[in-house]
Amino acid sequence: MSTKSSRVRSMNETRDRILDVALDVLGENPDAGMGDIASAAGVVRRTVYDHFPSRLDLVRTLTERAVTEMTAVLTEVNASDAEADATWVEFIARLWPVAHRYRVLLALRRGEYGEAIHGLLGPVDELLADLVKRGQDTEVFAQHLPAGILSQVAYGVVFAIADSDLSNESLGARAATITSLLMLGVPETRAIALVGDQP
Repeated sequence: MSTKSSRVRSMNETRDRILDVALDVLGENPDAGMGDIASAAGVVRRTVYDHFPSRLDLVRTLTERAVTEMTAVLTEVNASDAEADATWVEFIARLWPVAHRYRVLLALRRGEYGEAIHGLLGPVDELLADLVKRGQDTEVFAQHLPAGILSQVAYGVVFAIADSDLSNESLGARAATITSLLMLGVPETRAIALVGDQP
C-alpha cells in the first residue's frame, strides 16, 4: 500500500474518531468546546481544527451523518406496503439507536446552530411528512394538523424521550413508540398492540 493512501486512511480514521468522540462529549455537555473534544479524542486542538475549521463545521458534519442514517432507515421502511401506523412502529424501532446516539442535535437545534441543523434535516422531514400524509389519507392518523406539523410533533417526542433519563433502553424505545403513535392519533389499544408485536 502506498504511503499516500495509508496517510489518507489514517486521516479518515482520525476524522471519524473525532466525530464519534464529539457525539459523546456533546451528548454529555452540548456547550463543550473544541478543546474538550480534542482532549477526549486524544489529539491536539489543531488536529480537530484541521478537520473541522469551526464548531459549526463539526455540528454540520454530525448532522449530515445523522440525516444519512435516518433517511436510509425511512426510505427502507417506507417501501413496505404495511399500514402507515405499522410502518411508523418499524421506523421508530430501527431509528431508536440512531435517535439515542444523535439526541444532542435536538439540544443544538434549539441554539445558535438551529438554522443549519434545520436546513440539513429537510430530507428527513419530507419523508416523515409523506408517511404521516399516507396515514392521514387512509384515516389511520389524526387530521387535526397538516402532515408536516403532525410528523414533527410525533418525531419530536421520540427525541425528547431519547434525551430523557430512561435508563432502560428497551423501555425508552417502547415509551417513544407508543407516545409518538398517540400523538399521531392512533388509539391507545392499537398503539400498544402494534408495539407488542415488535421483537
